[in-house]
Amino acid sequence: MEPSLPTLLLQLLHGFALWLVSSVHIALAIAVTLHALMKKDEVHAAVGWIGLAWLAPFGGALAYWLLGINRIGRTGVALGLRKAWQSEGDLAEAFAVPDEAVDAPLGGVARVARQVTGKPLLAGNRVVPLPDGDTAYPAMLAAIDAAGQSVTLLTYIFHNDAVGEAFVQALTRAQARGVQVRVLIDAVGSRYRPTGVLRRLRALGIPCAAFLPPAFTRVLSHVNLRNHRKILVVDGVVGFTGGMNISANHWIGRQPATPVHCLHFEVRGPVATDMQRAFATDWAFTTGERLHGAPWFAPPQPSGSVLARGVTDGPDADMDHMRQVILGALAAARQRVRIVTPYFLPDEVVLSTLQTTALRGVVVDIVLPVRSNLPLLDWAMRPQFDALLAAGCRIYLTPAPFDHAKLLVVDGAWALIGSTNWDARSLRLNFEYNLECHDGELVRKLSPLIDTRIARATPLDAATLARQHLPARLRNRLVWLLSPYL
Repeated sequence: MEPSLPTLLLQLLHGFALWLVSSVHIALAIAVTLHALMKKDEVHAAVGWIGLAWLAPFGGALAYWLLGINRIGRTGVALGLRKAWQSEGDLAEAFAVPDEAVDAPLGGVARVARQVTGKPLLAGNRVVPLPDGDTAYPAMLAAIDAAGQSVTLLTYIFHNDAVGEAFVQALTRAQARGVQVRVLIDAVGSRYRPTGVLRRLRALGIPCAAFLPPAFTRVLSHVNLRNHRKILVVDGVVGFTGGMNISANHWIGRQPATPVHCLHFEVRGPVATDMQRAFATDWAFTTGERLHGAPWFAPPQPSGSVLARGVTDGPDADMDHMRQVILGALAAARQRVRIVTPYFLPDEVVLSTLQTTALRGVVVDIVLPVRSNLPLLDWAMRPQFDALLAAGCRIYLTPAPFDHAKLLVVDGAWALIGSTNWDARSLRLNFEYNLECHDGELVRKLSPLIDTRIARATPLDAATLARQHLPARLRNRLVWLLSPYL
């Protein structure tokens, strides 16, 4: 019995639908394959996305469109808009020193950083450590209250709490005196805890903006591309940078409900000009307003003995700057490397370099919190520890309160300070700002801060790791697979 006409039509429609779906899937998979082959710099990333596109029809291509394509559009900013501040850069570069001004082998680190960033090492800087909000916030608020020309503030988180209120009031007072004020807050960081600080600042007439707000059509594609920098510059002369957000949690002496240790720095000298250029670039990208000359920039004045260079990093033309500087420092180390970081999920190259550094006989100390504010990260970090301990690295776990400080010190003469964590988010996805500092006296001031942390920490050893139960090991390994996205 032959099939009826309606049955034949249904079969034809079904066959056509299958052909259409298959064709669209293949076309999308081919598009992802070609884009990944041409745009991805790492083999495992390209292979992963290509495999997902072919093995997960439609879903793989959609995930790549949302998460795999860098739509930040800042390459033009990094390479073009930055030229808008060339004159200010020339003023600071009058203090430039050659790589040879740094004794070998750390002179090699200076060369790496210059080649990577395109910026010279600047003499005449003063860098003062400010542990916790107890010392950092009073210094920052005092600087704002003393401002006569301009205040620029860039932060990842700006909580609407007692500390946030103190900053809002200080900024309001500065604006009332006729000081030019600009405030830039990361759009996602500002939503960690609903605060309404941006609305409040706007209501007070203070020019402010949210960096890269994720609109509905790009909520996933931009949620990872965050501005994690912390920069405050007053009158173009004094700057503050480091790891500290604006939050009452950092003011330990006031006994907050959730205390968080951290480390910030006061910076004076020519490198403060670079900090202002970093803010100006981000502000221009966000708002279109370009901050030129006075009152934003001032003629640089020597203030100390630190040789310093600003290192900008982000998913644009600055990609991998921080990672390459870190690798250069590890390769140059001859005696001791000391790392303090709240999150530790570096890629295989950095991990391998750390192991090789320890195997060369260099003392490698890694200071981490025993428990961070992100349990998934704590679990993902564990699988890396076995190989590091086997190579001779020493790992110390500090007790509560959670330590959010970020610091890398090499051979008692070199330090990297700023906002960068040792994880994929900081080293690949976020916009970060650090200072490369060559100065033995500064490192001598930083050493007690590290010593104190180690003194109260618990050393991690292979026996402790071996005692982990199988379910915990499996959990850690499963979460570790997500480490590039945590």
